[in-house]
Amino acid sequence: MSSQNEPHELGSEAQPPSRNEMSRRQFLTYTLGGASAFMGMGALLPMIHFAVDPILHKKGAGEFIKVAEAGQITEEPQEFTFELHQQDGWYASTATLTAWIRKEANGDIYALSPICKHLGCTVGWNNNKAYPDEYHCPCHGARYTKLGKNLIVSPKPLDQYKTKIENGWVLLGDIIPNTVARKEA
Repeated sequence: MSSQNEPHELGSEAQPPSRNEMSRRQFLTYTLGGASAFMGMGALLPMIHFAVDPILHKKGAGEFIKVAEAGQITEEPQEFTFELHQQDGWYASTATLTAWIRKEANGDIYALSPICKHLGCTVGWNNNKAYPDEYHCPCHGARYTKLGKNLIVSPKPLDQYKTKIENGWVLLGDIIPNTVARKEA
């Protein structure tokens, strides 16, 4: 008689855990899932930081670079080379740039970029004997006046650098479109 009641009593002891209790399988699932997520974030966060970091940096307003002593500058254009340290995203480099610098009779100093506006070759001052006192591009024959105004071939005047004089030195800044060439008629 009591044997009919015994299995029923044994069955009540083997019931699955209630909702408030956690099974071993659930515990392992949560633990492994949490550990995997933690390790995944540990690998993913540095990659996200690496990709987004250059975007978050502010751009500089352009630095001026010391190029030549102001006393060296004459009314005849002179070629000066200087180095520019660049940071392009994650890539840091040093570029060697050139400028043709001259002084006006009133003491104003101008610096022109030597890059031809036709196809990007490098122009030189007085390098063509047939056209003295002009910038000449050896690639396709473009010619420019002393102020950088385009005479033939090139569609635009030579660009110029922003200039300023500080403590007796000529400092060059960003390259801007030529505003001096318009003075020539």
